[in-house]
Amino acid sequence: MQAVKSFVTSIKARGQVTIPKQVRGMSHLEEGQTVSIIPIGDSILITPRRLELDEARRQLRRILKESGLTMEEILAGIEEERGALYKKTYDKKCR
Repeated sequence: MQAVKSFVTSIKARGQVTIPKQVRGMSHLEEGQTVSIIPIGDSILITPRRLELDEARRQLRRILKESGLTMEEILAGIEEERGALYKKTYDKKCR
């Protein structure tokens, strides 16, 4: 069993809590991500709320940023691939 390390933070005037960077990294939490806060007795559980569409958008943004391509270049590549697949699939049937 893995040892549990605790982290200390404070509650700000407006009820805001900073989740330490190490915890965000371990939990794969990113800026702007929605989390669920679940009260359990005198404790709370904070867990990522991963909505499928939001997660897909986040992954697409990450891929786009890492690729260095523009959205237009990616869409052009998709169009090219679609054309090649169409030709491969239907060219033989039309002969």
